[in-house]
Amino acid sequence: MKILVLNGSPKGEYSITLQTVRYLEKINPQDTFTVLHVGQRIKALEKDFEPIIETLTEADVLLFAYPVYTFMAPSQLHRFIELMKEYNVPVAGKFATQITTSKHFYDVTAHRYIQDNCQDMGLKFVRGLSADMEDLTFPKGQQEARNFWEHFNWCITNEYYEPCYQRSYTPSYQPVSIPTASSQTKNGDVVIVTDCAADNAQLRSMISRFQAVLPIKSRIVNIRKYPLKGGCLGCFHCATDGTCIYKDGFDTFLRDSIQTADAIIYAFSIKDHSMGSIFKMYDDRQFCNGHRTVTMNMPIGYIISGNLSEEENLRTIVEARSQVGGNIPAGIATDEFDPNVAIDKLASSLSYVLDHQYIQPQNFYGIGGMKIFRDLIYQMQGMMKADHKFFKQHGQYDFPQKNRGTILKMYLVGALISSPKLKSKMGNSMNEGMIAPYRKVLDTVNQLDASVAK
Repeated sequence: MKILVLNGSPKGEYSITLQTVRYLEKINPQDTFTVLHVGQRIKALEKDFEPIIETLTEADVLLFAYPVYTFMAPSQLHRFIELMKEYNVPVAGKFATQITTSKHFYDVTAHRYIQDNCQDMGLKFVRGLSADMEDLTFPKGQQEARNFWEHFNWCITNEYYEPCYQRSYTPSYQPVSIPTASSQTKNGDVVIVTDCAADNAQLRSMISRFQAVLPIKSRIVNIRKYPLKGGCLGCFHCATDGTCIYKDGFDTFLRDSIQTADAIIYAFSIKDHSMGSIFKMYDDRQFCNGHRTVTMNMPIGYIISGNLSEEENLRTIVEARSQVGGNIPAGIATDEFDPNVAIDKLASSLSYVLDHQYIQPQNFYGIGGMKIFRDLIYQMQGMMKADHKFFKQHGQYDFPQKNRGTILKMYLVGALISSPKLKSKMGNSMNEGMIAPYRKVLDTVNQLDASVAK
């Protein structure tokens, strides 16, 4: 087979993910592997994409290889996929799969993003390999890579690939009306981060209505107009002091103009099952903050134009971004049904959250994601010094082995319930003991209520 490897890493040959591809190439000499460093060369490809079209059409298989950046593929690979669609590259009917390396932080959403876009282009998509960054250096990881490639070959031989579910890709925009008078009555600073193009009248009107009905002062930051020099390079230049290697001033701009706000509203139109490559570049470049949740407890909301109800993966990413960051979800307004009502409710919800300083506990998306970061930063503390300092200061090293009292109690309980005689004598005392602390809380409430009544 002629395998065309679309290397989405901005590091090119120095990509860790690419080493797994090189390993498969060595043990499969019967196949021809051709690597295109699309992530590293994205600026050149934007200027002249035509020469690459023939290479794409001649391949038997497309293999996407990339590191997971911020819930999805790097912004450079986002842009490459946009170009493939803009040029209508005839790849329908070919098989495609993917290989990623990460610490398994939302690798599932990255994989789904690639799958959805491959299926848009008519590719026969087979589930890919999600490897830990170090897997290839161990026999187990090498075996998993071999097993993956054997399975992929079996899928090709047997015409087995993921089913493609029909979606309505043409958004049915609902009209948005803009009140003539603003209802701003409160001081504050709500920043609306958007990539709105000048000709995107729908998104512009949604933002205008939100600003008009929000009772708090707001301002717009259009990242489309910011002179970003490129996407995150994964170079770790920022690991020690948070300073980005690019000289476009984005790290300072982010901290001084966006993260100082009282709340952030993200406004975008759905494109290729994501927020689009410009927004993805903005997200990736926030790695100048490393893994530090510097906006924790800040309310976050979304204004989204497009069929969000049909984008399960994007909905997961939107929620997970807030949960991992420790942000307070103020809501999402879309233009699928009644955007005027949706926008008004978002404005009302954000106002409530800010007025009452409402904070929600994290769910699985946030707790699970932060445990991955916790273990990663603890291991890499020698290099990621700024992250390590932040995690220590905010008590994010919540390792379970530190809870020695709880561990000892569980040993005692385990010993008791292991004995049939003791277990029979205990009766319902175990359940009583488990809820005893909660009864104390309820008793405290009753005492407080009685005191207030007097």
